[in-house]
Amino acid sequence: MTLEAYERDLRDLFVDLSARGVTSIAAVGPEALFEHVRWLTTERALDPNSIGRHVVTVRVFFRYLHATQKLANDPARLLERPTRWKKLPHVLSPGDMRKLVEAPLPEHGDLWLRDRAILETMYASGLRASEVGSLRLNQFSEVAGALHVVGKGSKHRMVPVGEHALRWISRWLQESRASFVQADEGRAEFRLFVSVRGKPLERVAVWQLVKKYAAIAGLSRVHPHVLRHSFATDLLRGGCDLRTVQEFLGHASVVTTEVYTHVDRSKFNEVLRKFHPRATG
Repeated sequence: MTLEAYERDLRDLFVDLSARGVTSIAAVGPEALFEHVRWLTTERALDPNSIGRHVVTVRVFFRYLHATQKLANDPARLLERPTRWKKLPHVLSPGDMRKLVEAPLPEHGDLWLRDRAILETMYASGLRASEVGSLRLNQFSEVAGALHVVGKGSKHRMVPVGEHALRWISRWLQESRASFVQADEGRAEFRLFVSVRGKPLERVAVWQLVKKYAAIAGLSRVHPHVLRHSFATDLLRGGCDLRTVQEFLGHASVVTTEVYTHVDRSKFNEVLRKFHPRATG
């Protein structure tokens, strides 16, 4: 764990505690720290590994303050160890996902085509917010119906684009993108999706976009990773094998992908009866 990661984790902790009205280290109690971990889960939507690291940072920090007698008690002593903590991803039903991706309409502004294309692409390909914003024109192949994605650690992967996403990306490119770029690809950095000023789309803008249309669709607890979670869950629910889902998501280990096998258990008995020789009489 780097010093930068420690600093970032503690900064997030202090910002969240201050927002809760806890402005003194001495006033921090176990309940505030439990709420902070819940905030990391629901609002920040960090992955389990990141939250585990964050919990380690908090535990070490308060253990140090207690050991050096700067605090009488250690409020972090009751936080669960990361090895025991596991977060199941929140997913949307196919019906709610349809409400979300179909939410952008002409009355929502000049960028509605871009927004529809982005939502369709994120759900169709399981992209992270940072990945969809960094896509370049030459990473989209309409003929192949695929995206060449550069993910975490500069790892490259090819992911498919479904017919709906393909159609909306094409509409955005043919009908709207040029009016925002205004032939200045240097400013746009050849990005597939751009801002209203024709500049690269920042990660935070993708978050705001998803939140905006989730509210319009009447959905709660929705952030960019929910589209990624729903993409993976729907693939597995439809019968896709775990290794293929791992490749699509860009996970380094299949262990990370296995969390999605715990989300939908509706077909467990059906699968058992179909494939196990002793499952039926």
